[in-house]
Amino acid sequence: MALFTPDQNHSIERAEKLQQGFGGAESNVAIGLARLGVDVGWFSKLGEDPFASRIVKTIRGEGVDVSRVTYTDQASTGMMLRELVCGKVAVHYFRKHSAASTMSVDDLDEEYIRSAQILHVTGITTALSESCKQTIFRAVEIAKQAGVKISFDPNLRLKLWTLEEAREVILPLAEQADYFLPGWDELKLLYNTTDAAVIDKKLHALNGVSIVKGKGDSNVIYENGQEVDVPFYPAEQVVDTVGAGDAFCAGFLAGIAKGLSPLEAVRIASVTGSIVVQTFGDWEAIPTWKDVERRLSAQVWIER
Repeated sequence: MALFTPDQNHSIERAEKLQQGFGGAESNVAIGLARLGVDVGWFSKLGEDPFASRIVKTIRGEGVDVSRVTYTDQASTGMMLRELVCGKVAVHYFRKHSAASTMSVDDLDEEYIRSAQILHVTGITTALSESCKQTIFRAVEIAKQAGVKISFDPNLRLKLWTLEEAREVILPLAEQADYFLPGWDELKLLYNTTDAAVIDKKLHALNGVSIVKGKGDSNVIYENGQEVDVPFYPAEQVVDTVGAGDAFCAGFLAGIAKGLSPLEAVRIASVTGSIVVQTFGDWEAIPTWKDVERRLSAQVWIER
């Protein structure tokens, strides 16, 4: 979506100028993977408008394959406005009947999906429309049949649907995922409990590996009946948490794509998330692989 934010942390109501950018969970992850040295493609459906041109050109410029993006002249590219209200981020969506919401199974390139190592999807797309939901489930089906691994971040957005609607879609997708990447607070809502033992049991019952973000002061790996806590990588200061989860996903998937174990991949993810929260933007601060290696090896950045 096109993204507009007031300058100088003004409210939208009082701002005289809005800065233009774009954001989206899947595109954020794609950009992150490209910066981390992974071959990655991103596809969606956009309007035939200037917003779409800017989005596609920028994502392509980051090294992401956008050749399977489709366009329609029957709907516009979605927009969102973001502001700080009492120190917290508030988002206003203008995405109902957007071009992305018209995406359908017919827009899928099945061979493109079959050629991948990993297919990454989020719950956001399934919330946009019935046709989007069918598209995601079909994409997952194609990937599973071809032996392509499924990565799924629920990215629960209750402005887009009710919690009951979300559960009916997200929980079945979690069961199909090879890598399930929820936040701990999301799990409490999805499983309708605050009992950690109950949530742990449900995660252990899933077929894939679950990487839970933000359980206490750690990220936790659930794999083969075992749980491994991975402490957060420290951030010198937290400026903006928007995009941190997407940066985490990008770091994790980059590690997996490079042949690392889930534990090693989560350590990469913790670094990418830590870097992103220290500046503003959805994807702008996602680091390169060299940046991550420098952090992991405790090298000091010397400005000359």
